[in-house]
Amino acid sequence: MDEWTLRFAPDLRALVALAREDGHMTGAAAALGVPQSTMSRRIRGLEDALGVPLVVRQGRRVALTPRARTLTGRLGEPLAEIDRALIEAAAETDAEHGTVRFGFPLTLGEEPVPGVIAGFRRAFPGVELHLVQEHGASLVERLVTGSLDLALVIPPPAQLPHTVVAEQEIVAVLPNGHRLAGRSEVDVEDLVGEPLIANPPQFHLRALTDELFRRVDEVPAIAVEAAEFGTMRRLVALDLGCALLPRRRDPVDGTCEVPISGGLSRVVALAWPSGALSVPARRLRDHVLARSVHV
Repeated sequence: MDEWTLRFAPDLRALVALAREDGHMTGAAAALGVPQSTMSRRIRGLEDALGVPLVVRQGRRVALTPRARTLTGRLGEPLAEIDRALIEAAAETDAEHGTVRFGFPLTLGEEPVPGVIAGFRRAFPGVELHLVQEHGASLVERLVTGSLDLALVIPPPAQLPHTVVAEQEIVAVLPNGHRLAGRSEVDVEDLVGEPLIANPPQFHLRALTDELFRRVDEVPAIAVEAAEFGTMRRLVALDLGCALLPRRRDPVDGTCEVPISGGLSRVVALAWPSGALSVPARRLRDHVLARSVHV
């Protein structure tokens, strides 16, 4: 069946890209670097060859049929492994150049990732970095499918190679004038009924927050949801509520940070796909692991 691989490799990649972009032809075409007309032609050609429908049009996007979903689920990792092997082979001849696709959570965009990236760029100016910021589950999915080379992930993904790089202590971030601001530590019971500024439900820290309140059979009083820690800290400073966030070396003006009794923390890991890594990706991995990542 070698003729299937030779004939349909571009078409199979088109279908996998379409699944990854949730049926958006424009996004899939951009990801592959081809015109949208080429994408459509490849999908139609694959449908004609297999004799089965693979997509159903829904306005400006298409929905993959169940058979197409099964096919892309089986193809994603083998195609990604081929890409990684070819990238590594090509990169060995020019280890000072290449591209690394590096992901990290939205919550780490303020610090420390910019400093890590700056240090790597100074050491390897010829390597191009493509940065992706998403929540942890999405980053893990991108690593599995091969659309990322490396990612900082919270919590560590059991299904992927990884190294723990940091442990974040979670503290109560309070406005300076808050009734609990002078405490040496706070209990979760002290925060019951307090308006909280929290991440959306799909974020790991939100899950930790919900779990903390479940320990005392309570539900957190979420007043505002925000994705970025910097925004959340500013909202606390403006006295819109409290927040449970990783300890910061220098608290934002107008806020104070108080430990939570019993301790609360979360682990940050650097993860990568199973299989071969390009030389530039290995260099970024080594750069991150050789430095203390203060997060």
